[in-house]
Amino acid sequence: MIAALWWGSLSTIGFLVVPLLFANLPTPAMAGQMAARLFAAQTWVSVACGLLLLLLSRSRQTQALAGWAQNALFFIVFGMLLALLSQFAVAPRIVARENLELWHSVGSAMYLVQWLCAVAVLWQLVSNPRQAG
Repeated sequence: MIAALWWGSLSTIGFLVVPLLFANLPTPAMAGQMAARLFAAQTWVSVACGLLLLLLSRSRQTQALAGWAQNALFFIVFGMLLALLSQFAVAPRIVARENLELWHSVGSAMYLVQWLCAVAVLWQLVSNPRQAG
């Protein structure tokens, strides 16, 4: 459920809500301000989901990594790192309109890779259902 929440929230914000903001709000500046707030909230959803997944990655019986986590651990950590870098390194440059085209492209690419990390984690859990619980 946590991996699905992570992937689903990234999908909803990035591929549905933000494009709708730019299509329906009166100015791109208004849409950009709201998008920045939504992406900031998404950062903390991603970090919380990642931390919960890391906490649940240990097998209850052996304290070793659960089977699904052996393959998903990299994607969990990398996805959390991308979320934090986007929020604290890229977003301030976009808000300041500093080389906007470059930083918007970097932020978009990082968001897409974070989404792919969430897909990879979700895939590991779905493909190994007996090892997930």
